[in-house]
Amino acid sequence: MCSGAKSRLRRATAYGGLFVIDAESGETLCRSAGRTRRVPASNMKLFTTAAVLGRFGADQQLQTSLWSVGALENGVLGGNLYLVGGGDPALTSSAFAKGIHGGRGTSLTGLVDAVETAGIERVTGRVMADDTIFDRRRGVADSHYTTSPYIGPLSGLSFNFGYADSSHFASDPAKVAAAKLAASLRGAGVSISKQVGLGELPAGGEGASRVELGAVESPSMEVLANETDIDSNNFFAEMLLKGLGARFGVRGSTRAGAKVAKRFARKLGSGARIVDGSGLSRGNRATPAQVARLLVGMRSTDSADAFAEALPLAGREGTVATRMRGTAAEGRCRTKTGTITGVSALSGYCFNSSGRVMAFSILMNGVGDLYGARAQQDRIAALIARY
Repeated sequence: MCSGAKSRLRRATAYGGLFVIDAESGETLCRSAGRTRRVPASNMKLFTTAAVLGRFGADQQLQTSLWSVGALENGVLGGNLYLVGGGDPALTSSAFAKGIHGGRGTSLTGLVDAVETAGIERVTGRVMADDTIFDRRRGVADSHYTTSPYIGPLSGLSFNFGYADSSHFASDPAKVAAAKLAASLRGAGVSISKQVGLGELPAGGEGASRVELGAVESPSMEVLANETDIDSNNFFAEMLLKGLGARFGVRGSTRAGAKVAKRFARKLGSGARIVDGSGLSRGNRATPAQVARLLVGMRSTDSADAFAEALPLAGREGTVATRMRGTAAEGRCRTKTGTITGVSALSGYCFNSSGRVMAFSILMNGVGDLYGARAQQDRIAALIARY
C-alpha cells in the first residue's frame, strides 16, 4: 500500500505530503513528507467542525431571540422590538431554505407567533437588529476581511446566507433579517414601521421594561457540521468559527475563533496554523500528520460519530459524490476535499472490509493539474481502503 501511495503522490506534484494511521492502534502505516506544513485549503474545515462539535456538543443549538423594550398597554408596545442574533448561519426564509438549503433552515415564523402570543397588535417604534455577538468584519483574510464572492457577508445576525436578493449580497445582513421580520409581522396584522434600525439590546435592570418574547433555534451542531463538510460550505465554516470565538473565546471574531479551534486541536495531539475556518486563506498551514492525528483524536470524543458522519461518503455524497466510484473506497471512505488554485487535498477515514479503521491525509501544493491530482488521490484512497 505505502509504496504505491507514495508513487501516486509523486505523480501529482513534487510538493505533496501523505500520512496514514491505523485509527484503532495509532500505528503509522505510511508517510511521505508527512511533517511538512502545507496549505490545506478546505481541509481546514476539519479543524473547524471538530472544534465546533467538541466544544459546543453535537446537540447544541444557536438561538435567535426577539425582545420587546417599552411599555405594553392595550395591545400597543410603546417602544421597539429587538431581533438579537446568535450567530446562526442557517437563519433563512422558508422559500430560501427550500430552494437552496434542502429545507434545513431556521425560520423567523416562530417569532411572529411570539409577538401575537404576547398580545402585541401595534408597535410605535420599529424592529431593531442586534448583531453584536460578532464583530462586523464581513469576510476573512483572503478578501481583506470584506465580503468575498466565495463566502458572503458574515454577521452575528445573518439571513439567507447574507443575500439581499437572488443574486446580490447584502451590505448589512442584520437589517435584511429585521426587515423580513417586520414584513412578516405586518403580514400577520401587527402594525409596525417598515423602517428598521441597527442597535444593541438595552441592558436590563431595575425598572427596565425589557421582555424576551421568544426565540427560534438553529438545527443542531451535528447538522450544521454536516452542512459545512458535505458540500464544503465556506459561509457555514466562517460563521461557526466566529461562534466559537463568541462562546469560548474573547469575542465573536475570526481570530478569536481560530484560537479556540487551535487549542482544541492541541488537546487532541494535533495543531495547525489557523487563519480562517473555511480554508480559503493561504495563510492556513497544516501537516498531513496533524490532519491525520486530528482525525484519530476525534474518535475518542463524544462527538466521534457526528464528526465522521459529517464527512461525505466516497462515491455517494457532496464533493465526492462522483469520485472513487467502482473502487474499494466507494461507500467505505468518508473524506474532506480541499481545492484552491494550485492546492488539492483529500483527508478522512476509511472503514475497511477487514474491520480496520484508517485515518489519512493527502495535502498537495504546487498542483498544475487539479483533475489529475484528484485522480491520484482517489487511487491512494482506494489503496488505503483495501489495506
